[in-house]
Parts: sequence; structure tokens; C-alpha cells
Amino acid sequence: MRILHFYRTSFPDTMGGIEQVINQIARGASKLGVETDVLSLTPDKSPRVMEIDGYLAHRARLDFQLASTGFSASAFLRFMQLAKKVDVIHYHFPWPFMDVVHFVSRMKKPTLVTYHSDIIRQTHLLKLYRPLMRKFLTSMDHIVATSPNYLATSDVLGMFSDKVSVIPIGLDKATYPQPVPDRVKYWAEKLGTKFFLFVGVLRYYKGLHILLEAAQGIAYPIVIVGSGPIEQELKAQVVKLGLSNIHFMGQLSDEDKVALLTLCYGVVFPSHLRSEAFGISLLEGAMYGKPMISSEIGTGTTFINIGDQTGLVVPPSNPVALRQAMRYLWEHPEEAAEMGQRAEERYWTYFMAEQMVSSYVNLYGDLVSQYHCK
Repeated sequence: MRILHFYRTSFPDTMGGIEQVINQIARGASKLGVETDVLSLTPDKSPRVMEIDGYLAHRARLDFQLASTGFSASAFLRFMQLAKKVDVIHYHFPWPFMDVVHFVSRMKKPTLVTYHSDIIRQTHLLKLYRPLMRKFLTSMDHIVATSPNYLATSDVLGMFSDKVSVIPIGLDKATYPQPVPDRVKYWAEKLGTKFFLFVGVLRYYKGLHILLEAAQGIAYPIVIVGSGPIEQELKAQVVKLGLSNIHFMGQLSDEDKVALLTLCYGVVFPSHLRSEAFGISLLEGAMYGKPMISSEIGTGTTFINIGDQTGLVVPPSNPVALRQAMRYLWEHPEEAAEMGQRAEERYWTYFMAEQMVSSYVNLYGDLVSQYHCK
């Protein structure tokens, strides 16, 4: 069986949440004998095809972007060439250009789409895109939601509930580097051994401006790992608020990220909009046995972090509640440690990559069987 994944970006060009999911599915499926191709767009002159952990990553040249949507003239032909050779086409939503390629290519193959997120920010463009979006989702043989929470709260998924199933995102801890004692010691000397950690791309929906407001009046060190489009804006806010407990680390290596995840006291994840559909770095916190703080936004973040069990859940856009949550964990170390232990137990029960991959491979087989029975 051969599968084609199609999304606007992929590893190793970028390693955001969706890219990481595709990578985990592709490398895991290859171990089960499933051949996998991943097609994405790239702005540079990197190799057209690369082998990565048992699967093939194909790149079409990115011509331009509009409203965070990449477009590529060469992607049409490349997609059709690859789609002819596969048994199932696996799309990853949202990406409007993908919908266009799907209909132009007119491939008669089983299709599914993993629905990663509603479209939140581009409300005006969504009005134009909505007819195409509904036609695309209607044409899919199956739709996968990444958490029961998102399925229950998405109006779009509600329209297609008869063909939606839930496959939670999973991570393979074995693919992460082992903590290097020298790096752990380095960070302990630099930051201390008790601090809150945020890891992620610095985007508008991550709620970091709320975290900075919450940091007023408390001395707890807060370490922010990552870079992104609002980094300078956040640094300016730190200066304006006169904060001395915020540490911007920028983009770090996986070895350093693991060292910080191992060392930190707890993970804080203040995303306040539904653009945060799951929260891969929140799941990483659970994987490393850390108590978590997140906001209730009706998405997978509250499927990962169960309030008062694996951490604390606060209302979105509420810096006072976020400050109180940090204070509570800080002042109750035994309870915080117990929450972290339960978080790790929940990871091993629900969020292992092996479970996610097995569910997708079974779904691929079902789609192929149903297609041949038509």
C-alpha cells in the first residue's frame, strides 16, 4: 500500500505541529510496510526529492503566498504524477490551494483529510473560500479530527459528522534525543532549576501577550523557547511592562529543548484562540511528566491537559487567572509533581505515535477496500 500526503510545508523545511504529525505518520507507517510520499512546497532550491526515515519527501517550488496560503504552478503536475502511483491520498486541512489542486487533478483515488483546524483569522477571505471548502470536504471519503473536543466544538466538522472519526495526535518519545547531562547542567546554571517553560512558534494565537501580562507582580522565571512573527512585539511588551523574569531563548536545538523540558518546573501554554487546534508542545510537556497550564478554548489542548488532574485549565485571555494558576503550582510542589506524573501516564495511554500510526494504517486499508467494492 502506498500513501501520498499533501500539505503546504513539511519536514525538514519546517517543523510545526502539522509537519510533525505528517513526519510521525510517515515514518511510523514505513515500519509497517506502508510506502509513503509527502509533497509540499519549498521556497529554496533544496533537493527535489529526499529520503527521510523510510519515506520520500517531494518538493514543488513555492511561487508566492497570499494570506498564509502558498501557491505553486509546478505542484499541479507533481501532484498528478505522484497521485497516479498511490492507493490513498491523505490531505491536511486547512490549505485552500490544496482544494484547487484536488479538483483540477480529478484523481479517482480514495481520499481522506486530517482536519487540523478551523479557519479563524481570515474571516473575510473565508466568506469567499467557504463554497470551495464545503465542496472539498464533501468530496472526501473520510475526515479525521485530532481530538473529540475539536469535533464537538467545530461547526464545520458538525456538518460532516457522518464521516468523521477521531485519531488523536501521537508522539514517539524514542525519536527525541536523550537529555545530555552537560546541557541540563548548563541550563540549570543559566536559569535555575525552577521555572515555567513555553515552547512554540511566536504567533498571534499563542497568547504570549497574555502570559506577559500575567507575569506582572510575580518573580517566577518564565522561559520562552521559539521564534516567530511577533517576537519583537513581545520583547517590546516586556520592556514596557518592566518585566525582569522573562527569558527569550530563541530557536534552540532539539537537544537543548529536551534539556529544558527535563529541567522545567511546569509547562505554560496560554493559547487563547481556536487556531491552536491541538498543542504539540503541550503534549511534549505531558510526555516529559510536567504539570501544565492551558486555556479552555474547546480544542485538543483540553484533551491533553485535564483540569485539576494533569494541570490547571484557565479561561482564555485572562491574565489574572493565568497568574493565579502559576502561583498555585509554584506554591504546591507536591501536587504539581503528582499532576505531572498523571500527565505522563495520560501520554502513554492516549498519545503514543504507535497508536496514531496504527489507526491511520487501518483507516487506509478500509478506504482501499471500500473503494474496490464500489
